[in-house]
Amino acid sequence: MLSTVVIAGIAALAISGSYTYFGEAVAYGNFPRDWLLVGVVGIAGGALGAGFSRSVLSLTRRIRRWKLAPGRKLVVVAGAAGLAVAVTGLLSGGMAFGTSYGEARLAVQGEQLPASFFLAKLLATLASTVSGIPGGLFAPSLSVGAGLGNLIGGLFSASLSFAAVLGMAAYFAGVVQSPMTAFVIVMEMTATQEHALPIMAAAMLGFGVSRLLSPEPLYHGLARLWLADALKLRRREGAA
Repeated sequence: MLSTVVIAGIAALAISGSYTYFGEAVAYGNFPRDWLLVGVVGIAGGALGAGFSRSVLSLTRRIRRWKLAPGRKLVVVAGAAGLAVAVTGLLSGGMAFGTSYGEARLAVQGEQLPASFFLAKLLATLASTVSGIPGGLFAPSLSVGAGLGNLIGGLFSASLSFAAVLGMAAYFAGVVQSPMTAFVIVMEMTATQEHALPIMAAAMLGFGVSRLLSPEPLYHGLARLWLADALKLRRREGAA
């Protein structure tokens, strides 16, 4: 797996050259005042990430317990998830559709986003994830975090770009409970290595708050469900 990642990175550099996914952020921190911003964004991102994780696991388990024919369950879940995403996207003016890369990039570049953006994107991502369809959790989570940070940064009259980067690290760490992955990826995707310490602090706060509120990590919980399915299938094959 590591070899594949390295080869993919070399191939991307050879084809596209050195680039950052969200472009170079125009982030700047005003310390020590902005340490309060780091704390608020870290705690809010962790709490929101924990809520998302718990909601996904809870809804997924409830759906699995439904006593419906497999074909009918697929139709009901797909229809409900699709309708939720469609309505959320339309109410948000299309901003919640897809990965919301454009909106996240604007936040990283220091533009003010609508206050409702991060909530709309969170709801659309929740519906998409609960549907069980393989798709994006990574990029949409960064968009939710960027929107959350952008909103808090506006309330604190701080650098919107800096706040968006903090929000990305804190929320993503809260969702997946992997803080090192969160802050390394965010720094690499926004070229903000000079702000390594506050980004690391936001990610660690997000992770800590999320672990307190949601002790079971999202991917671990989903993996247990898949393992349970595999064990049931093996038992049926053994009985047959």
